[in-house]
Amino acid sequence: MATVVRMPQLGESVVEGTILRWLKQPGDPIVKNEPLLVISTDKIDTEVPAPADGVLLEVRAEEGATVSAGSVIATIGEPGEQPQRPAEKETPAEPKHPGQSPDAGRSPALSPQAEDRPAGRNFISPVVARMSAEHGIDLSKVTGTGLGGRITKKDLEAYLAGVRREVAEGEEGASEQAAAPTTLGEDDVLQPLTAMRRAIAQHMVLSKRTSPHVTTICEVDMTNVVRHREANKRAYTRDGAVLTYTAYFIVAAVAGLRAVPEANSRFTDAGIILHRRIHIGVAVALPDGLLVPVIRNADELSLAGIARTLNDLVNRTRNGLLKPDEVQGGTFTITNHGTGGSLFATPIINQPQSGILGVGAIVKRPVVRSASSSLLPSADDVIAIRPMCYLSLTFDHRVMDGAQGDRFLTVVKQTLENWEA
Repeated sequence: MATVVRMPQLGESVVEGTILRWLKQPGDPIVKNEPLLVISTDKIDTEVPAPADGVLLEVRAEEGATVSAGSVIATIGEPGEQPQRPAEKETPAEPKHPGQSPDAGRSPALSPQAEDRPAGRNFISPVVARMSAEHGIDLSKVTGTGLGGRITKKDLEAYLAGVRREVAEGEEGASEQAAAPTTLGEDDVLQPLTAMRRAIAQHMVLSKRTSPHVTTICEVDMTNVVRHREANKRAYTRDGAVLTYTAYFIVAAVAGLRAVPEANSRFTDAGIILHRRIHIGVAVALPDGLLVPVIRNADELSLAGIARTLNDLVNRTRNGLLKPDEVQGGTFTITNHGTGGSLFATPIINQPQSGILGVGAIVKRPVVRSASSSLLPSADDVIAIRPMCYLSLTFDHRVMDGAQGDRFLTVVKQTLENWEA
């Protein structure tokens, strides 16, 4: 009997996916659990395994199609077997009201759970609910293009783009205009945007237009942290945790977020939402972009626990094994740009968060140490060679002022410099 392949629900808030490519073609033999296709949700690309042995009888959703979770996208069966059509319950009923139609370009099949969900505008998906709460959107003002007038993620994105366009039109050079035709010279090569590159571009532009960015910088003496790591990294490795400097910065950031709760928040028109839990995203560079997997409940983890979790997330990020939910729900972000040799940077906030900590390279530098409290030269002054690091905090000025940003960095600095070596 034929087995249907459905678009998987890869996360609690993921309600649809885009088919990037089929790894098998109709007629190809298939072994259960081998990769069948690659799908994309936001910036995450995920391989979907075959649910059964057999032959790929048909593909019902072509590459590039965006399909709702639970929809039938292919059929697997025995050689020569005729694929069965979806059962009646998988096919949406005719619209009950004029003007209601299924999403354009989507598979007509629905997940079995969809039968029990309210139709049309009465059904708000988790991702739509989250986006509307984050941006303070009155859903009654949004036109839904989904089944029965349902509001989709794309409808919200279009609504937000329209609002921002209206605001930007009054600002010099900020209006969104139709892009001019791309002209290439003889020596120019047009590099098409990948899905990840396009998502990053949209997110960065959105962030700069959403939040007034302010960056404050401090310098940290990493002597005690370096000593602790040198003394303990082998023991941590034996216990299955590769001890990187990033783990120390995460612990220090947790201390800063506890001291300055506004740094662990998000801005809405209704007010500032303070997060009780601390979920720290860590930027991981990839050949074609970057992803920010999230360490959940970082404030409940020890240094060893953070190191293990970080190792796991980074390895799976680089091997394309992350799940969509693992890059969502962060409340604060850290980017260790110093791994590439950069001394300091002004990172862009990962919306809808209110802050991001940039970590520069740790380098030996001569610094003045003195027992005197005077800023004037004295006999107590000595020049020492220390491992130094610049930290930069970019924060949303709607949420915090300079004093709070500086307080956060001060706590981070003190945590690192006073580490028990």
